[in-house]
Amino acid sequence: MTQLLPPPREVPTRLRGAVARHTERTRQRARDYRSRTDDGAIAMHGLVAASVLTTFLLFLAGSRWTVLPVLTFLGTMSVGWLRYQAEAAKALTFLTTVATVSILTLIVAFLLYESIPAVRAMGVDLFTRVRNPAMETPTLGQGLWGRGGVWSLTPMMLGTAITTVVATLIAAPIGVAGAVFVSEIAPGRVREVVKPGIELMAGIPSITYGFIGLTIVNQYFYAEFGTPTIGTYFAAGLMIGIMALPTVVTVAEDALNAVPESIKSGALAMGSTSWQTTKSVTIPAGLSGVSAGVLLGVGRAMGETMAATVMLTHTKGFPSPVFDVFSRYGETLTTVIAFEGGNASGIHMSALFAAGVVLFVMVMLLSVTSQYVEWRMHQKLGGER
Repeated sequence: MTQLLPPPREVPTRLRGAVARHTERTRQRARDYRSRTDDGAIAMHGLVAASVLTTFLLFLAGSRWTVLPVLTFLGTMSVGWLRYQAEAAKALTFLTTVATVSILTLIVAFLLYESIPAVRAMGVDLFTRVRNPAMETPTLGQGLWGRGGVWSLTPMMLGTAITTVVATLIAAPIGVAGAVFVSEIAPGRVREVVKPGIELMAGIPSITYGFIGLTIVNQYFYAEFGTPTIGTYFAAGLMIGIMALPTVVTVAEDALNAVPESIKSGALAMGSTSWQTTKSVTIPAGLSGVSAGVLLGVGRAMGETMAATVMLTHTKGFPSPVFDVFSRYGETLTTVIAFEGGNASGIHMSALFAAGVVLFVMVMLLSVTSQYVEWRMHQKLGGER
């Protein structure tokens, strides 16, 4: 016969009351702990904010007491990390984000502020003047920098455009071809060697490229092709294009790898060869990311300083015709800042800051365009509208 289990005994009322009181005390202690933790975290945030603000104000004032709020900040963060680690991590990450944005904003504001005297003195002519009215027989593009109180950035803007175009014509096709090879064609063992090698090229200092260009490339063009000077826009653009290759290859290769494998497999299942799939499916699908890589490479070329400073002649003027990449003139926005910044003053210094503003705007537009292109790639490959 099946033995029935005895009915469970009822918990005595006194025991139930004791359990309830213990549970309530435990909850109350947890609430008190959270309250104390919140109060301590709020105090820590307040001290961190006050010490950072005080440090910034004392630094601007040039005070010798700036070290005191710095020590207060370090001590507060150390204690906070030991007692309220999560809140301290939130405060630290938020502070670094605010500091990054603030520093960039201050740099931009400083550039704009320092360029005001040159803009007031020259007006729009600072960016558009092509002849010097102070000269008896003004020649197109000559005497526009420092002669007769005339400061015009147009020769350097043209030089920047020429070297950027040359560098893009070098970096874009070679970089995209390299990305296609690494992503779609190269065997696994070759890819494991080639890709780190390409990324390693990005770590080579720009002055090294410039010195190679000065001693080898410039000399070669001058000796073999009889260029007017030993430094030309073409030679500088060639070296800058080589410098931009790692950026183009890396970003474009990542974009090609981001193409869903199902798309490639579908093309192969329809009878396409591997090359036909790469040419007609993979590259068009990843074209937005490839374009973003090219734009980032162009931004690298446009902002390059040391290689161009070493290789160019620093002669200001307009090539004739304007697309003459072997002209005797050679100056860009970056090289004029690097070459003359140490000895400039007054309007001259302000004009150099204005050159920095122009360069910043040009690179920023390229960066925004690159981000937009990458966003479009994400929309396209993610199937979003």
